[in-house]
Amino acid sequence: MKPGTIVLVTGANKGIGLETARQLALLGAFVALGSRDADRGAEAAAVLARDGIRVHPVTLDVTDDESVAAAARQLERTCGRLDVLVNNAGVFIGASAAGTTAPIIRKTFEANVAGPVAMIHATLPLLRRSATPRIVNVSSTTASLALTSSGADLPGDASVRLAYTSSKAALNMLTVQYAAAFRADPGLAHIKINSVSPGWTATGMNGFRAPRSVEQGARAVITLADLPDDGPSGGFYDEHGTLAW
Repeated sequence: MKPGTIVLVTGANKGIGLETARQLALLGAFVALGSRDADRGAEAAAVLARDGIRVHPVTLDVTDDESVAAAARQLERTCGRLDVLVNNAGVFIGASAAGTTAPIIRKTFEANVAGPVAMIHATLPLLRRSATPRIVNVSSTTASLALTSSGADLPGDASVRLAYTSSKAALNMLTVQYAAAFRADPGLAHIKINSVSPGWTATGMNGFRAPRSVEQGARAVITLADLPDDGPSGGFYDEHGTLAW
């Protein structure tokens, strides 16, 4: 990654988002660390600073349009462009299929689907100005229609993830649609957008029960954030870099 690459990571005060921010900063990127809670964002930045890693906390709630707009304005003032957007922020609300209500679906889709749309829309003018813009949507292997319908033994508790997996499947479709639209627009054709599953990674979302570390989970995200000009766009990749459709 070129030193000075400007990156915004949403939901980056902990877990895979924080580790992604850490690894990108170590590669020389200017990292805006998005956090819904300003204090938690500042704390995360301070933790990294103790290891000599500098990031720039940005208060950002992807479910709040004004918060998203304010973050984009801050990037505009500070950097004038954006090279990489990592849509990592998301929620998991566990509920059985019978217990999944419309409010649960709305809250999940607001963060996991509408949130990335809001981020892309708000930062698109900044991404246009980049020579090598990249968008990475953090998804889940459990969002694969092919794997789920095949009866594959996917990690985690399948009985309580209806809302989450549905939202991530929708995020994957957004990725495909954006990629096709970008390719058809000469002013946006240089933007590459992909979805990626970090694999079943130990985070607060799953009670730290998963076998993969956040260091491992962030690697696939980093790879797609740093794609070469001839790299793919519109794909959904697993933690090994394999197309997961």
